[in-house]
Amino acid sequence: AEIQHCLVNAGDVGCGVFECFENNSCEIRGLHEICMTFLHNAGKFDAQGKSFIKDALKCKAHALRHKFSCISRKCPAIKEMVFQLQRECYLKHDLCSAAKENVQVIVEMIHFKDLLQHEPYVDLVNILLTCGEEVKKAITRSVQAQCEQNWGSLCSILSFCTSAVHGDAVLGAEKKVGEGSRAGAGRGDMVAHGDPEHRESSRAAKGERGTKGHSNARVKAGGHSPKGAHGILDRADELSDFSDIRR
Repeated sequence: AEIQHCLVNAGDVGCGVFECFENNSCEIRGLHEICMTFLHNAGKFDAQGKSFIKDALKCKAHALRHKFSCISRKCPAIKEMVFQLQRECYLKHDLCSAAKENVQVIVEMIHFKDLLQHEPYVDLVNILLTCGEEVKKAITRSVQAQCEQNWGSLCSILSFCTSAVHGDAVLGAEKKVGEGSRAGAGRGDMVAHGDPEHRESSRAAKGERGTKGHSNARVKAGGHSPKGAHGILDRADELSDFSDIRR
């Protein structure tokens, strides 16, 4: 209700609409700061960049105001709506084209501390990272440098951990593929053993064991019982011998 009341009273110009999402129980922080940052740096953009800023901010403000009344008032639903509308407006008004023509200005707008505090800010940077290799490299270098200024060598450790996790994921996928191949081969062997010729040879082997039952018992009496499948077969022969004695 507090957000709805704020939206009704917010003006159409400026960043008032975005401020409505800041000071409430949901605490969706970052929208207002993004708006202010774009407006503060608008003079540094070329004509295309200026047009993007005007249209994208207007798109977001209009969409948030009109769609807020149509969704659930629970915080998760509100946050999802905010992020979805933000992405739609950035893509609709071609954020990537503006970024490619104004790389240095975009880089100057991105501050490491904001990435740790504001989800809409992270969402914006993630979209920018898809805007081509030049934009991605420039943003990555800037964020890494700011990270090292704030956290020192810890940033290098985090970079190593990210690389290690990616490497483990690749190795894990390869291992699963290998295990799947071996399992397939094992199943193939089992199927092959189920053919008629194998069944015939198995029945012949059982008949041979039946004729040699007494001699097998005498051999086991003089030594240790074999383990595994052979041990199970021998115990079955012994039971057969006992039934013959009872008869």
